[in-house]
Amino acid sequence: MKRWRKDEKGEGTVVTGGNKKGDKLNQLNGPTNIFIDQQAVIYVADTANNRVMKWTKGAKKGVVVAGG
Repeated sequence: MKRWRKDEKGEGTVVTGGNKKGDKLNQLNGPTNIFIDQQAVIYVADTANNRVMKWTKGAKKGVVVAGG
């Protein structure tokens, strides 16, 4: 998943996944829902892997917080 800041042009910034489909902590496979909290922590429902992943700002890999 990528982030674009307001008025940003170009490729954007990878904030979750970005390493092709898979089940490693730096991959997603079937992300369907996303939630971002007030601390900019991103939670992703990774349905094909039956898990919910948590990505803190600047993280290179996520943490499984449910399922998996």
